[in-house]
Amino acid sequence: MHSPHDPYVRVRGAREHNLRDVDVDVPRDVVAVFTGVSGSGKSSLAFGTIYAEAQRRYFESVAPYARRLIHQVGAPKVGEITGLPPAVSLQQRRSAPTSRSSVGTVTQLSNSLRLLFSRAGDYPPGAERLDSDAFSPNTVAGACPECHGLGRVHRTSEELLVPDPSLSVREGAITAWPGAWQGKNLRDILDALGHDIDLPWRELPAEQREWILFTDEQPVVTVHPVRDADRIQRPYQGTYMSARRYVLKTFSDSRSPALRAKAESFLSSAPCPACGGSRLRPEALAVTFAGRTVAELVKLPLAELAGLLVGTTETARVLTDDLTSRIAPVVELGLGYLSLDRAAPTLSAGELQRLRLATQLRSGLFGVVYVLDEPSAGLHPADTEALLTVLERLKATGNSVFVVEHQLDVMRAADWLVDIGPRAGEHGGRVLHSGPPAELAGVEESETARFLFGRSPAPVRDVRTPRARLKVGPVTRHNLCGVTAEIPLGVLTAVTGVSGSGKSTLIGAITEELPGVGRLVTVDQKPIGRTPRSNLATYTGLFDVVRKVFAAGDQARERGYGVGRFSFNVPGGRCETCQGEGFVSVELLFLPSAYAPCPDCGGARYNPETLEVAYRGRNIAQVLDLTVEAAADFFSDVPAAVRSLRALLDVGLGYLRLGRPATELSGGEAQRIKLAGELQRGRRGHTLYVLDEPTTGLHPADVEVLMRQLQELVDGGHSVVVVEHDMSVVAHADWVIDLGPGGGEAGGRIVATGTPAEVSRATDSATAPYLARALPHR
Repeated sequence: MHSPHDPYVRVRGAREHNLRDVDVDVPRDVVAVFTGVSGSGKSSLAFGTIYAEAQRRYFESVAPYARRLIHQVGAPKVGEITGLPPAVSLQQRRSAPTSRSSVGTVTQLSNSLRLLFSRAGDYPPGAERLDSDAFSPNTVAGACPECHGLGRVHRTSEELLVPDPSLSVREGAITAWPGAWQGKNLRDILDALGHDIDLPWRELPAEQREWILFTDEQPVVTVHPVRDADRIQRPYQGTYMSARRYVLKTFSDSRSPALRAKAESFLSSAPCPACGGSRLRPEALAVTFAGRTVAELVKLPLAELAGLLVGTTETARVLTDDLTSRIAPVVELGLGYLSLDRAAPTLSAGELQRLRLATQLRSGLFGVVYVLDEPSAGLHPADTEALLTVLERLKATGNSVFVVEHQLDVMRAADWLVDIGPRAGEHGGRVLHSGPPAELAGVEESETARFLFGRSPAPVRDVRTPRARLKVGPVTRHNLCGVTAEIPLGVLTAVTGVSGSGKSTLIGAITEELPGVGRLVTVDQKPIGRTPRSNLATYTGLFDVVRKVFAAGDQARERGYGVGRFSFNVPGGRCETCQGEGFVSVELLFLPSAYAPCPDCGGARYNPETLEVAYRGRNIAQVLDLTVEAAADFFSDVPAAVRSLRALLDVGLGYLRLGRPATELSGGEAQRIKLAGELQRGRRGHTLYVLDEPTTGLHPADVEVLMRQLQELVDGGHSVVVVEHDMSVVAHADWVIDLGPGGGEAGGRIVATGTPAEVSRATDSATAPYLARALPHR
C-alpha cells in the first residue's frame, strides 16, 4: 500500500476493452495527456477505468441503495487504483441537448442575467418588481402565453392544405389529411354532414371551405359506409376533425418523425405576433437594463454583452461583476461570438465541451481530477493557445487535469504524457510511455513520437490546377454578409478560419446552391443511428451479407432458419429478455440511467437456439464481436463482405467491432463510416465531397490514412472540400479559402484565398502564421 501522501494515481491491472493488464502511474496536480492512435485504448484508460472508478467510489459513498446498482452495472475491470481523488468528467456527449437548452442555460449565465433584471432593472413607473423567473421563457411566469415561450407560431393556409383546388374532396383535394382508412373516414363524415364531396374544391362556397379546413368544432355523426362488393360495413359513429386541427395535432403529438415532417410541410412558421419572437410576456419586456430589454441582451455576442455591462451603476455592481467574471472564460476559450440565446443543438461537440469547461473554471473546485475528452476538437490553432492557458489555470488552483488528446501542441505543452499503442484494437492496449513528453523521443514503436518529433515529413506534392470554378453566393446568413466564394473543381480545397468565423455556414451554402456539379455528397459527423440497434454492420449493409451467409449453411437450412432468424431486431432469433439490445436499463434515482448486460444472454443479443448455428466455428454473436480487421480475414472469400470491410480499413477503422452500437461511436468515427460507405460504391462520373472537420478525434497517424483516401478521390477525378483546423492537412491541400479575421461579428469575411503557400503569407489572417509552420520545406 502506498502512503497517503503518495503524489501519484497508480493503476494496476486495467483490462477494460482492449487494455492488456495495464499498470501505469500518473502524477497528480499536473496536466497529463493520454494519447495514441484511434482505438488504441486511451479512452478506455482515462474514461473507462480512471474516471469510472472515481464515479463508482462516489456512488458507494453517496447512498447504500446505489451499491446494489453498482453491482448490476459492473465496476471497471481493474485490479486496483490508489491515490485517486474525486473526478469530474467533461466528455463530448453524443446525445444532443434539448431544443430549449441554450448557451445561457449550459453556462448558467441566463440565471445571473435574469437576477440582474429582477433586482436592478429599470421598471416602468408603478410597475411591480418581477421575480427572476418572469424573465425566463421556460417558466410559466415568463413564457409568452400566445406561443408558450417558443417564440414562433405555426400556422396553415388554404393554399398549403389544398394545393390543387380543381380536385374534389373525394379525389383527395385536402392533401394534408391522412391516407388510407383514416382519410376515407373524414371524407365519409363530410358527406354525412351534407357537404358535396364530388364538387371541385374551388366551386364550394367560401364559408364551407373555411369550416372544412379550419373549424375547431368536432361534430359526431353516424356514417353509413358505401358497401364494398366483398364486405359489408356496419354504420358507425365518426368524429370530424378539420385539416388544420389534424395537422397541428400530428405536428405536436406524433411520435413518428415521418408523420411530423409531413405535417410540418403544411405549416408555415412565423415569429409570434404577441411577443415578436422574444418568447416573453409583455411585463418582462417592459423592464430594461442599460436601455435594453432582456430579449435584446440575450441576442448579443457574449464579448459585446460583457462590454455593455462594464460602466453600469453602483447598485448593480455586484451582479454585473458576477456576470462579467462568468463571461470572461467563455470569451477566453474563443467562444465570445456566441450569444446567450443560441440553441445548444446548433453547437458543435467541441463548442459545447468548452462551454462546460468555462463553467467549471468558475466552480472553484479544488483537489479533483478533471478528465477531458479532446478539448481541442474543432479549435483553430490560435484558440488552442487559450485552451492551454485555461488547463494551466485549473492545475494552478490545485486540480489534476487528465486529457485525452491528439493535438500535438497540447501534447508538447503537457507536464506528463501517457502514450498507448502501438496500434489500434487488438494490436494496442499497452502503455508505451508514461513520463515527460520529451522522453517519448526514444520510444521506437510509438506512432506519436514519429509526429511529435517530426520524424516523418509528408511527401511534397505538386499543387493541382483546377479544371473549372464554381461561384457560390452572395451568401448572407449568420455572420456572413454577402460573401461570394469560388470553389475550384478537380482539386482538394480546405476552408479555414478561427472558431465562429463562418466556415460551416459557407459550406452549408455550397451544399445548397451548387448547380452542375454532378453528385454532391456531404459527409458530416451526425450519428449514424440514434439507438444501440444500429451499428457498424447494419449501417454499411454488411449485416445483410453476414445473415445470408449464416442462413445458407446446412445447419440453418435443416432447422428452417431464414435470414430473419439472424437479426437481433425482430422476434425469432433474438433474446426476448432484452429484445435483442444486449443490455437492460437500470434506473438510478437522481442519477442518469445506467445499462447492465442482459442477465439471460449476457449481452449476446440472441437466444440459445440461434447461437447453436455456426459458420466456420463462430456463431452470429461471435462474428459481430470481430473487429473489421479480423472480419476481413474471416470473410476473405465472400466478395460482398470484402468490399464493405476493405472500405472501412481504408479509412482507418480496422479496430472497430462489427457490432459496436452506433451510440458509442464518436462523431469522427461516424463520419469515417459514412465516407467508407461512399467509397465502397465506386462512383462513376464527377462527385463533389464536402467534409466538415474530418480529422476531429484522429491521431496524426490516422490523419495520414484519411488524407491518402481523399487525395485518391481527387486523383480519380472528383472534387473534395474540407473544413479543417489541422494545418498538416491544409498544407497538403491544393487551394485554401480562409475566413475571419475573428469569430462572430468580427468574422464572416474571406480573408485570403490561394494555394497554401500563398495563404501562408497573408497579413490579415489568423491562419497564415500556423500554416507557414506546417508547410513542407522544398
